[in-house]
Amino acid sequence: MEIGIDSFAAVASYQSSPAKVLSELLERMVLADQADLAVFGIGEHHRKEYLDSANTLILAAAAAKTKNIRLMSAVTVLSAADPVRVFQAFSTLDLLSDGRAEIVAGRGSSVEAFPLFGYRLEDYDALFAEKLDLLLQIIRYEKVTWSGKFRAALENQSVYPRPLQDKLPVWLGVGGTPGSFIRAGQLGLPLMVSIIGGDTKRFRPLIDLYKMAGEQAGYKPEHLKVALHSLGYVSKTSQEATDDYFPGYAKVFTALGKERGWAPITRASFNSVAGPEGAIIVGNPEQTAEKILRHSEALGGLSRVTFQMDNAELTHKQLMKSIELIGEKVIPLVNNSF
Repeated sequence: MEIGIDSFAAVASYQSSPAKVLSELLERMVLADQADLAVFGIGEHHRKEYLDSANTLILAAAAAKTKNIRLMSAVTVLSAADPVRVFQAFSTLDLLSDGRAEIVAGRGSSVEAFPLFGYRLEDYDALFAEKLDLLLQIIRYEKVTWSGKFRAALENQSVYPRPLQDKLPVWLGVGGTPGSFIRAGQLGLPLMVSIIGGDTKRFRPLIDLYKMAGEQAGYKPEHLKVALHSLGYVSKTSQEATDDYFPGYAKVFTALGKERGWAPITRASFNSVAGPEGAIIVGNPEQTAEKILRHSEALGGLSRVTFQMDNAELTHKQLMKSIELIGEKVIPLVNNSF
């Protein structure tokens, strides 16, 4: 199983400047590469509290400093982007990184990109479906003839540069919408499932729906890979992990809850979602490995798990130590269980 990190380049209140945030993020990406983590993803937001609006630039900076770790978006908000430019950016990243680029394409759980780039929220899904179709055609063919509703048509147009990889990998990033799981299966795309709360098992019927749609479309089971994006943090002891993680998590998600209608975060609600059956992966290395394996079993087998750790105002030092523990202890514990 591949294990990695996702980041939204969050600007925590205690940090001195955006430049320092990005500098420290690159240090963590280099450490993740040295610690033999498989992948590092950078999200995409267009909000004051995050610095990931131009995520391919961050990934390109990391490409120059790393050797083996795969570099991906987490996610690319394809609905509000031009698929031609998305392909060109990630193809260039692929060349810079010697073939380590991946795209996780999604509709976006945060919707600020839509008015910013002149799109209507009423077209939320239609935009994504059309733009995903164009992106996949550009990846598949050097010359493209295509037409749609939301973008100017292409008539035998070539899109350059081409990536180093024969086929630039595209994962479909999904939340809890059944139609998104079906779409991924019908297209034969690997699935990145974001689960940030509740009981992981509740997603199993959706995973089954994805695999059924894929098999009906003619794809072999081994092509229908499933990855999990989860909130997480690892420390030396369970108590230290929860004590470090909870205060910032409660602050960030209580504020987010005001936007989305969630109840305020309490220690009891956190303990539930961080408990044995909950989605969040917070604990010591042994607990972390056990929970990853439990998630994999609950979801019918996982190819990849990524931690999103910088959402809880943890210090750079704490995040660096967590990455070290993932590489030194969690990954061997997980992979020795297979």
